[in-house]
Amino acid sequence: MNYISLDDYKKAWVFRHKDLPVSDDDAAKIKPMSDERAAVLWTTMVSREFDHPDFFEDTDWCGQEKSFSQEVDWQDAWENGDALPPESILTFLDWEANTTVYFCMARDNIIETTFDVFKRNWQNFMFLADGSLLIGKKRNTVVQFLESGKAKLGEKPSA
Repeated sequence: MNYISLDDYKKAWVFRHKDLPVSDDDAAKIKPMSDERAAVLWTTMVSREFDHPDFFEDTDWCGQEKSFSQEVDWQDAWENGDALPPESILTFLDWEANTTVYFCMARDNIIETTFDVFKRNWQNFMFLADGSLLIGKKRNTVVQFLESGKAKLGEKPSA
């Protein structure tokens, strides 16, 4: 099994926050991965060596400063209740609405959804911003959301 039920997800509360309701339709498209599936994707797209962003080193692309070209603020938009992530992030990514995205928090904690669902519910996802990477399927651009309220915009190497 590749996914677990959102009801069984240990951090599902972020999608049930009373002040940030997620539609039933969107909730059905927010798919936490099973530990096994998450580990395969993490190893393939993020890091073979490190289990969490706190431990990244320059042996992986995600730990190399050269992988990230700029840093922008996401927290002001979040605190203002903006419906969408900051324009600087959206412009940088330039992904189609139906792009499959992976919100990667740790080797055993990845959520798959579509870019339009992520954008509509981005404030919920930011409760999980702790070095988390937003990676698009078959896309090189990437965003790393830091707990500090900053986001690093970058590119991962082509697979």
